Amino acid sequence: MTGRSQASAGDLLELVRSGRATTRGALQQATGLSRATVGQRLDRLFRAGWLREGAGGPVDSPLGGRPSITLEFDDEHAVVLAADLDTRHARAAVLTLTGEILSEHSGTLLIEDGPDAVLGELGRWFAESLEKAGRRAQSVCGIGLAVPGPVDSETGRVVQPPMMPGWDGYDIRGRLARSFTEHTGAGPVPVLVDNDANLMAYGEQRTGHPDCSAFVLVKVSTGIGAGVVVDGSIYRGIDGGAGDIGHIRVGAEALCRCGSYGCLAAVASGGAVARRLAEAGVPAASGSDVRDLLAAGHPEAVGLAREAGRQVGDVLATVVTLLNPGVLMIAGDLAGTAFLTGVRELLYQRALPRSTAHLDVVTSRLGERAGLVGAGALVVEYLYAPQRAEERLLAMGV
Repeated sequence: MTGRSQASAGDLLELVRSGRATTRGALQQATGLSRATVGQRLDRLFRAGWLREGAGGPVDSPLGGRPSITLEFDDEHAVVLAADLDTRHARAAVLTLTGEILSEHSGTLLIEDGPDAVLGELGRWFAESLEKAGRRAQSVCGIGLAVPGPVDSETGRVVQPPMMPGWDGYDIRGRLARSFTEHTGAGPVPVLVDNDANLMAYGEQRTGHPDCSAFVLVKVSTGIGAGVVVDGSIYRGIDGGAGDIGHIRVGAEALCRCGSYGCLAAVASGGAVARRLAEAGVPAASGSDVRDLLAAGHPEAVGLAREAGRQVGDVLATVVTLLNPGVLMIAGDLAGTAFLTGVRELLYQRALPRSTAHLDVVTSRLGERAGLVGAGALVVEYLYAPQRAEERLLAMGV
């Protein structure tokens, strides 16, 4: 950004938030702006409540003098709402602008009940979570939502989702914004929607692997999906379909929920393992049931999870060869020792050593909160990106 005399207040905020320039002098050096211009643009950010002064930094001059005052992003001026929908369960939370969860609500919520009912209920959950966190609804700056289907990021609408009957093309953003207003009385706020595996990957990469330039997360629950983060940004493909590895054909003849035969999700997802257990007389109806059986060490569940891991690992050998990630993270209901062992068996057997030499195969750090953290981060990065921040400052009259 050096030499860009047109650097805006939003650009300065980005430099401070990223840690690349956290003093007035460093901002002058990074942007080429004069001291007076930097001061004027910082004043706008202070008046908006987006920046605060921190402790004094080290004295750079050998002659001594006053330490430079550091600048910090003020994460107290607003909060973010986030929700993560699964097929039978959901979570909602209030988060700070730096990703700390202040309060959380989880419970049964059936995706098959349709978008109007589900999004209406989420509005009520948000209102309860805000009250629990002791935050006013007027302090909410945006809402992030993770859904178990492919999403067109331009419109926020799901596109032909195999596990979300009645949701195809539905105006999720508009309905959730109205639901928030109905239950809180606050004005409308921006709503961002993305695929759950994408947002889990985004949350995990940002919090645990920020230096990893190619990161892949595979969620294995009722279905199977992958999220890919490249150079710090979610890779979605041209219309949100990237990462849908659950519908890669693996040669089996099992019928998938998408209507095709032989999809990976039809033979190796939590739902598929649950069906096989049920056929063997073991009570299991979903991936979460399988998770509970695995936690209890149920031998048949462990064996089937390892077999499912081998099937997924076979597909992931191609994914790893194509993307050459530094981290491959396994998450979701099946993400335990048995499944991970199966993944590693086939992955290292089928992929070239060149592709796996610098690969870390790990399990989730954030667990069930990964989607919430990723959804919150998506909202913050959208609202405080330089151009959007500048537009918001102008709208605020500062």
